[in-house]
Amino acid sequence: MEAAACTDERREDSGAIRGMVKETAYYDILGVPPAASFEQIKRAFRRLALKYHPDKNPNAGEKFNQISKAYEVLSDSHKRDLYDHGGESGLKDGQRSHHGSPMDIFSVFFGGGSRSQSQGDRKGKTVTHHLVVSLEDLYNGATRRLSLQKNVICPKCQGFGARHGAGVQCPKCRGSGMETHLLGQMPGLMHTLQTTCSECRGEGKCIRSRDRCRDCSGQKVIREKKILTVHIDKGMKSRQKLIFHEEGDQSPGLHPGDIIIILEQKKHPVFQRKDNDLVMSMEIGLADALCACRQKVETLDGRTILVTSRRGKVIRPGDIKCIPNEGMPVYRDPFVKGNLLINFQVKFPDPGWLPTENLKQLQDLFPSRPKPTLPGVIEEVTLSNYDPSEDHTRGGRREAYEEDRVDESCHHPMQCQTS
Repeated sequence: MEAAACTDERREDSGAIRGMVKETAYYDILGVPPAASFEQIKRAFRRLALKYHPDKNPNAGEKFNQISKAYEVLSDSHKRDLYDHGGESGLKDGQRSHHGSPMDIFSVFFGGGSRSQSQGDRKGKTVTHHLVVSLEDLYNGATRRLSLQKNVICPKCQGFGARHGAGVQCPKCRGSGMETHLLGQMPGLMHTLQTTCSECRGEGKCIRSRDRCRDCSGQKVIREKKILTVHIDKGMKSRQKLIFHEEGDQSPGLHPGDIIIILEQKKHPVFQRKDNDLVMSMEIGLADALCACRQKVETLDGRTILVTSRRGKVIRPGDIKCIPNEGMPVYRDPFVKGNLLINFQVKFPDPGWLPTENLKQLQDLFPSRPKPTLPGVIEEVTLSNYDPSEDHTRGGRREAYEEDRVDESCHHPMQCQTS
């Protein structure tokens, strides 16, 4: 009986929440109730994406787009809130850019907002953190837990800073919570502006030292450790932002600020990422370049693939070859991957690797070489290795020799001057 009662209670709660949201179409597409958690929504999306992905179900392209759109909205707490309260039309209206009031500029000078700004609309500042991730994390997906310090409303005084009724009237605003500033005066006309009191922050009351809360020392907030779980989906990119709405510092009279996590990919020793493609360099020997290449590559998900080229296909230094579907997964479509691009560098053998008597045999294997047309009189020279340091030394000696010759030619015997 107790289990049945609990089930009925959960159904009533779900029905109440369903009644609070304006539309349930996105929830129905994913097959989750309006009270579903983020993890439930994520699991439902992955299950449906596997079933209706165009690669596995070519006729379900429209269904897959609907699933992706629903997940895009419901996985974002801000978009989900707009959808719950206003449906699709409310979501569109909420995403339009809106401009602040021209009177907000006075808060820079007087430390408060205008009277027209309600306390409920104010929001705390956004805090940004950088999270260093590896290319493997972006390829395979990962979950990180960040330990942060944040301000939370003091549980003992519930954000009052003192016991209830302990505050006294603010001497600066005399309990009104507003300050009046004189902007200018003309004959018969006075321009004034009212802003939130900078002393009591619009509350109209101040707290005496002896009445302050011992836990928060009258600050109304305390520092608390927060563990933030960051889900890194496959295919995410460096500099991509993850927004945790209203997970920032709390303050009485303000909506909590947001926390933004910016992913920073550290350099990988083998692969470089270019959008959804992976690029790597591979050094091969002359035999591989001429007679077919067979080299192994360790992938970012721990697999070993054998890279081969067709016999008779020559790989030249600087050639770039492509392996389809071995690049990065596409964000929110992880079954589709980019390409793996390999930039080949050919290493030639060291001098003396082949005995002289075998050179003719090797030469016969190559295509015939064109012979140069020579005039009747020629001068044959032999190539040698170039050393820039030796060339510099020879040039210095030649200059010194030429200077000595000039000094000798300009030398004249001294003559005595007679009066």
